[in-house]
Amino acid sequence: MAATQVLFEEAGDFKAATVLSEAGASLQVELASGRRVKIKAAHVMLRFDAPAVGALIPAAQQLATELDIDFLWECAPPDEFGVEQLAADYFGGAPGAVQFTALLLRLHGSPIHFQRKGRGRYRAAPEDTVRTALASLARRREIEAKIDAIAERICAGELPAEIAARPASLLVRPDKTSIEWRAFDAALRRGHLTPERLLLTIGAFESAHALHFGCFAAEHFPAGTGFDTRGHPADALTETHPELARAQVQAFSIDDESTTEIDDALSVTALEGGRWRIGIHIAAPALALTHDSPIDLLARDRMSSVYMPGDKITMLPDPIVGQYSLDAGREVAALSLYLDIDAEGWSIESTHSTVERVPIVANLRHEQVSAQITEAALDDPHAESQLPFGQALTVLWRVTLASVARRERVRGKPEPRFRADFSFRIDRGPEGERVRIEPRLRDAPLDRIVAEMMILANSQWGGLLAEHSVPGIYRSQQAGRVRMSTQPLPHEGLGVEQYIWATSPLRRYVDLVNQRQLIALLKNERPPLGAKDAALFSIISAFDARHGAYQDFQQRMERLWCLRWMTQQGFGRAEAVVVREDVVRLARAPFYFRLPGMPALAAGRRIVVDLSEHDEVDLSVQARFVEISAATEPDDTAIEPDEPDDSAPAPAGELAQAPAKTDTVPQPEVR
Repeated sequence: MAATQVLFEEAGDFKAATVLSEAGASLQVELASGRRVKIKAAHVMLRFDAPAVGALIPAAQQLATELDIDFLWECAPPDEFGVEQLAADYFGGAPGAVQFTALLLRLHGSPIHFQRKGRGRYRAAPEDTVRTALASLARRREIEAKIDAIAERICAGELPAEIAARPASLLVRPDKTSIEWRAFDAALRRGHLTPERLLLTIGAFESAHALHFGCFAAEHFPAGTGFDTRGHPADALTETHPELARAQVQAFSIDDESTTEIDDALSVTALEGGRWRIGIHIAAPALALTHDSPIDLLARDRMSSVYMPGDKITMLPDPIVGQYSLDAGREVAALSLYLDIDAEGWSIESTHSTVERVPIVANLRHEQVSAQITEAALDDPHAESQLPFGQALTVLWRVTLASVARRERVRGKPEPRFRADFSFRIDRGPEGERVRIEPRLRDAPLDRIVAEMMILANSQWGGLLAEHSVPGIYRSQQAGRVRMSTQPLPHEGLGVEQYIWATSPLRRYVDLVNQRQLIALLKNERPPLGAKDAALFSIISAFDARHGAYQDFQQRMERLWCLRWMTQQGFGRAEAVVVREDVVRLARAPFYFRLPGMPALAAGRRIVVDLSEHDEVDLSVQARFVEISAATEPDDTAIEPDEPDDSAPAPAGELAQAPAKTDTVPQPEVR
């Protein structure tokens, strides 16, 4: 009588079933679960009567665990064989259903020792293959054990050395095949924490500040924030450019106390007939950093200095910055723009550009002179004798007012004013770090003077490049969109025909590129970059990406230090200013946040809020609207402009370096 039960293979799995009917090459069978299926006769491995369908596989699995795979491999025939053949040799006679199935499961589950050659047929793997595979399996097991051990230590609150070595790499483009990541990922699944909070919990970062900075550095400075200056000519770091003529001026700079990369200085010289000559002097590192030189490539990789409260990562190495920074008491190589001014209308009569050595007589600092140099003081007839550089500042102030008025006529509306900046001061001492946040209006006279002189310089030099068909990197603003290109297009926000960035070559790579082009033009030399040079377009693209990432990071760090400042002040009731809809800003710090449930109020209206919980990882704060402030006058410092502001101040701790304008195109000086 034919067996009523079969063992068959389905989708790589072995199953037992009762035969219901059989017709030719197919069978209708019923599984132990009661499900009926149709199978091919060729898929049947064994026909049997006992044990029961539901008992075969469990019994075979138990027996299979007792079979020594190494012994089976040694006993197996050297050539291809069937399961029944090896089972007869191993068990000493015709195998029962359980024995056959157990051996089948053992062979099928041991691909290292046995290579499958067909349904129910195998061949013993060569000795070298087995040895190699077993060694690989041992290594995998060792790795898995190591991963499990590291994960256990993390879950126990420990910091394994493997994680401590490079914690930021687990957050920024992690290698998900590494032991460290796999262990960290296992710990994350067990602990139900975000990656950042888990790393903070086990001490991989000493603080949230270290976490934010570490992730930023890992992404943008994977080789470190220092410099390798090997390969750069040593004389370029000590050259004082004696071949340049000495300017007959007394130049001074205006910056914050923390500024170390002094890019710009100003001078004022009296001419005959009551006229004045204004000098705008820009540090000239392009004289040493030739295109594609080792240091130039380092600067191109960074694209800009990175600023954050209490710290910065410079674009150029300290020796280059030290050589070309316009520090007081030195004669420094500079690219100078001279504007001859008509004293009656304070308009520009003529311009002239040159490369020269400029004597710097003073570095004025906002913290020391801003309180003294006010609009009222500059309008005072006695200002020239009462203020430091009083005569020069009075002339610069009048030229600034006249230049702004001309640009506003082109704009068709006044420029936004009275917006506040905030300076961060981080005091580090034995008791830790203390942060000070000090507001400073951008509308202060010294800020306006410097910003306007930079607008004049950048627009004049943009016009100079355009007139002589020398390629440059321009910034334009049309229909509210600011973009960089190689075309001299109008900047509607500033009210100028075209402008470039060329006044911050110590800290912005675009400025350095434009300065090289300008110097080549003035020296009647071939510019380093041609009109169709692919490098121009790649620089624009790379700069936009890097500069945007740096600004985002600066804003995150400012939010972090604002939270630290709030902690110092004590969370509680505070005043805020409405920016738009439900977005508000603290009145005494540049911390913006949403305030759901706040009544509809006009921008600039002061309100009172309660501040409670905060989070230094996601940089958030819990706040609740209390009431409208008793202050009746709107706070204009929080009102956003109706167009993008491309003359924004330089990063925290640095004076604004606004972009530029055009008048008469100067003629190059040939030496």
